[in-house]
Amino acid sequence: MEDSIKRWTAKRKTALVIEIIQGKTTVSEASRSFDLSPSEIESWVDDAKKGMENSLRANPLDIHAQYEKQLRELQEAYGEAMLELRARKKLQALLGQPDE
Repeated sequence: MEDSIKRWTAKRKTALVIEIIQGKTTVSEASRSFDLSPSEIESWVDDAKKGMENSLRANPLDIHAQYEKQLRELQEAYGEAMLELRARKKLQALLGQPDE
């Protein structure tokens, strides 16, 4: 791949992700070569894997359904974290410990 890419189109991202998956390059090598953050490239790889997994399902989800599912999971995690935080605060109050 050429080193002076100005705009990362889906096609270019796909080509890089395929090279990474095939073991032709690594995330750190690509990061240095193209002056991108490793987390950005890892995000592309994760998105590609999710897309492949979805396309191989018997009943693939559309993009909207994928985002709805992800949003629902994040909301559930947030709710659980808030409940845990409230429980800890109540326990601290019962034990007479000051808030942190």
